[in-house]
Amino acid sequence: MNVDKKDLLLYAVTDRHWLNGRTLYSVVKESLDGGVTFLQLREKELDEVHFLEEAKELQQLCREYQVPFIVNDNVDIAISMNADGVHVGQSDMEAGDVRAKLGPDKIIGVSAQTVEQAVLAEKHGADYLGVGAVFPTGSKDDADDVSYETLKAICEAVSIPVIAIGGITQENVKELAGSGICGIAVISAIYAQQDIRKASEDLKKETQRMVEA
Repeated sequence: MNVDKKDLLLYAVTDRHWLNGRTLYSVVKESLDGGVTFLQLREKELDEVHFLEEAKELQQLCREYQVPFIVNDNVDIAISMNADGVHVGQSDMEAGDVRAKLGPDKIIGVSAQTVEQAVLAEKHGADYLGVGAVFPTGSKDDADDVSYETLKAICEAVSIPVIAIGGITQENVKELAGSGICGIAVISAIYAQQDIRKASEDLKKETQRMVEA
């Protein structure tokens, strides 16, 4: 399944850490109201039964907004709930194996930090790449940092869409202009904000400007 570049403009990744008493469903809905174009459910803690229940509710919500819904890492859950696809890291599974399990019509995203990884992921059937961290995040080891030059080189080396991830905010997103990316993936720039809907709207405007610059 080919991903439409437009769908990757503002890619939100969920994180239960920022809920502050709210439900995941309500914060995701706010972000969709604010214009999020793609949603990845990322859950490290939940047991499978709860994960599946919640995932199905969020998937239904995304369908109402016609926004692609994919699951992080867990290929089996993505299959069992018929999600739109899955996002895997370099260590999780070869994209080729994921494609064999998921079938031809699902979206597969792969994280990449180097041109070599990017080219290989495309060859193995990835539909888009998440490249980062493009800015220091504090949430991951800084060894994962990807320079602007590498980001640009990756965009030039592959024909599938590339999004940047890692430490991106409304303030620094413009620094990615000209790199060749078609969008950004964020967690805290949306879900850690007081007004999630407004944060999504503002970030989307800035990202649109950056992509067109």
